[in-house]
Amino acid sequence: MAVENVLAYLSHHKKRFIPKKLMKLVKSEYKQSEEQYSRFFSLSIDLLCIANFDGYFKYLNPVWTKTLGWSVQELVAKPFIEFIHPEDRESTIAAAQKITQSVDAISFENRYLCRDGSYKWLSWNATGFSEEKLIYAVARDITLNKENEIALQKSIQELEAFRFALNTHSLVAITDKAGRISYVNDLFCKVSKYSPEELLGQDHRIINSGYHTKEFFANLWKTIAQGKIWKGEIQNKAKDGTFYWVDTLIAPMLGQDGKPYQYVAIRTDITQRKLSELALLERSRLSVLSAEVSLALSQSGTLPEILQNCTNTISQYLDIGFVCIWTFERQTNQLQLQAGVHCTDITCSALRDTQDFPDHMVLVNNIIGLMIQNHQAIFNEELSINNSDQLVNSTFSISRFSAYPLIVEQQLIGIIALFSKQLFTEATHNLLNWIANNIAVAIDRIWAREELFSRREALLLRLASQIRSSLDLDMILETAVNEIRSLLQIDRCYFLCYLPHPSEPRLTITYEARNPNLPTMLGSIPLQKSNFLTKILLSQELSCIDNINSKSHLDYDIQELLTEFGITSQLMLPVKSNSGEIGAIVCSHCSGDRIWSNSEISLLQAVCDQLAIAIDHAQLYTQSRSATLIAQTQAEKLTEILHKLQQTQSQLIQNEKMSSLGQLVAGVAHEINNPVNFIHGNLTYANEYFQEMLTLLHLYQQHYPQPQAEIADFAEKIDLEFITDDLSKLLSSMNMGTNRIREIVLGLRNFSRHDEADKKLVNIHEGIENTLLILHHRWKDNGIGLDISIVKKYGDLPLVDCYPGQLNQVFMNILTNAIDALEESMVNRKITEKPQIIIITEIVDRKFVVIRIADNGLGMAEDVKKRLFDPFFTTKQVGKGTGLGLSISYQIVVEKHGGILNCLSEPGKGTEFWIQIPI
Repeated sequence: MAVENVLAYLSHHKKRFIPKKLMKLVKSEYKQSEEQYSRFFSLSIDLLCIANFDGYFKYLNPVWTKTLGWSVQELVAKPFIEFIHPEDRESTIAAAQKITQSVDAISFENRYLCRDGSYKWLSWNATGFSEEKLIYAVARDITLNKENEIALQKSIQELEAFRFALNTHSLVAITDKAGRISYVNDLFCKVSKYSPEELLGQDHRIINSGYHTKEFFANLWKTIAQGKIWKGEIQNKAKDGTFYWVDTLIAPMLGQDGKPYQYVAIRTDITQRKLSELALLERSRLSVLSAEVSLALSQSGTLPEILQNCTNTISQYLDIGFVCIWTFERQTNQLQLQAGVHCTDITCSALRDTQDFPDHMVLVNNIIGLMIQNHQAIFNEELSINNSDQLVNSTFSISRFSAYPLIVEQQLIGIIALFSKQLFTEATHNLLNWIANNIAVAIDRIWAREELFSRREALLLRLASQIRSSLDLDMILETAVNEIRSLLQIDRCYFLCYLPHPSEPRLTITYEARNPNLPTMLGSIPLQKSNFLTKILLSQELSCIDNINSKSHLDYDIQELLTEFGITSQLMLPVKSNSGEIGAIVCSHCSGDRIWSNSEISLLQAVCDQLAIAIDHAQLYTQSRSATLIAQTQAEKLTEILHKLQQTQSQLIQNEKMSSLGQLVAGVAHEINNPVNFIHGNLTYANEYFQEMLTLLHLYQQHYPQPQAEIADFAEKIDLEFITDDLSKLLSSMNMGTNRIREIVLGLRNFSRHDEADKKLVNIHEGIENTLLILHHRWKDNGIGLDISIVKKYGDLPLVDCYPGQLNQVFMNILTNAIDALEESMVNRKITEKPQIIIITEIVDRKFVVIRIADNGLGMAEDVKKRLFDPFFTTKQVGKGTGLGLSISYQIVVEKHGGILNCLSEPGKGTEFWIQIPI
């Protein structure tokens, strides 16, 4: 700017003394200087500017446009203060005033508006020249650094605030990867009541309360060791022994290898909240417990069942080791266990008897005497059990013992005792007192009900016995009125009978039991006094009068009748039989009011039902006598029909037998027997003849060693040596064959046993073997059979007195069915194992022989097994079975031999028939 001033000065005075050459030289220098300054402005990376003291820009380099987006014209057209952020204008104006008043450079920062509406931070270094009233300034874009600085300051402020809040409200601890404490804050020490010196270097077991399980901490360490954050609530123990709860977050700090090298634990003291929650939870649990116990006591069942439900409920809602209820036996006054539950950490189970907890019984016996004297509860008594290892699944040797007396009308009737590891609260104590009172009332109520039921059952049993043993209605009614009066302890009980005479119905008292001091009421009731009673009887209504003086609606005549006999209260229950007979049981009292309870009314209703049955039985007995003759006639007809059915059944049995054996036995045994005997008998002679001819041949060979050529050729042709050797074998095999045929024929004869229709002593095994022989072609693998394996497990059986032919028929039917079942299974390829039939014989109780025949076929369904022995029931195809085989077998075993025939079978597990007959 010095050159410019010089030029201005010279221009002002040129007319006076400046030569043109000099003026030209100065202008040239000025132009060269201006070009240099312009190059400096345009190449600078900083924002360069010249501004007037009036607040407008005068010169700006191109970086302004590049940085802020405004054109130079837009920037110089307005005061530069309008581009400054409103929050920075005041400080910028103050800085501008300092610049105009000082010769030194001024540094400051502010935010400039960009064309897109954003702001950028600029760092200024400016100098003012008062004589020129100009400001020369250099600005640099520090937006990125400023934002980082602001973010860092904000983070520091937030961290400081977080640290302050954390130390104020949280318990902070840092441990190494082994769990040793390396840092604790003041609040941690304040809550745990340990000093930092006592905590540093220790692990967290120093504050372990023992409340949580080993699995709980194992899961915690597993989580954080994997680099994961663990959250949860933990109960810790302070130095003074008190407990406190903390909501805990443990965050692992990971190293470059991704593994934790230390852990930061942040805890919030939630003891008060936890105590409130526990108190609320306890109140809720106790409320549910009281409701559940009330429900258990209201259920029906025996006393041990109801009390066991109570102990089960208590064990579900209270943390106990044992809970037991004893009652005093009413006759011997001995303590008797009624119900109990023993609990471990895993499960709870019912106690069977006092042997389950011998040491606890010692404790209970020690406190019984004290409780009997003062009837006071025992609450949270600390007890040490010496032999804790002998307890059933014992989990602790020191327990808290609480016991509550069960009292009814100042009398101790039982005790409820509880063993717990932890102290019961006062609320629990109050609830257990309430439960004990309710259990005592329930026990008394059950005992009273059982006594009433026993008396009621005794009366009903006697009446029912009378009805069963006698049809004498007079005796039954006489017994009823006497028993009712004795049971209810009333003055009078009588039976009122309604006689529906066509012209004049009557009411008559026919049976009576009364106090000897009272007059009798037997006989007819006067007509004028019976209208009210007749109306009640005919309507079948119950009449209950607790006090005749309080019943204003009573008929005058009936009130007069009751007063005449001194009756003050009365209960009448109508009795109506199915035969139409109408009567009533009437109970009356003559010594003041009598409240008739529901149990008494229920008892009398049951008695009336029994009397109605007795009346019906008497009527039926009379009717049955008149119908006897008709029944006998019908019985004769039925006998005749039964005889015909038996004949038909015998024919069916014979047909079934002949269908399976008749042709086989008659044809084979008869037709084969004679020719086989002929052949077998001649084989002996044939063999003798052959031996003699063979001897003759050997003699010829010995004496004529050189036979004629024709003889030698023929001998060689027929292979004489082979014939002589083989002919002996041929005769031997023929003999064996005929013997086999004779055995088969003999087996058929033994099986059919036509000549043995009566009972006789036989060998059961022979019958089985003969049956298998007949069925040999079906089960043996001879090119035709199924190759069934027959497994015989014969026992040592004596001779059995039976019908051998019929019993063989049973074996035939069962074995045939077994072979059919195996054949079907093999054809359909439903079994993969080798088919097999197992035959087992044995003696049972020295009185019976049991034959079991089992196969490994497909078995049968339950609906088939139920109908197995029904006549004409079969599962075989049409033409393959008549459905009579097993029906006849059942008849032979059960009816003929007095034995048992059962079938055991399940689908896929084969079938077994069980034949049991007396020896």
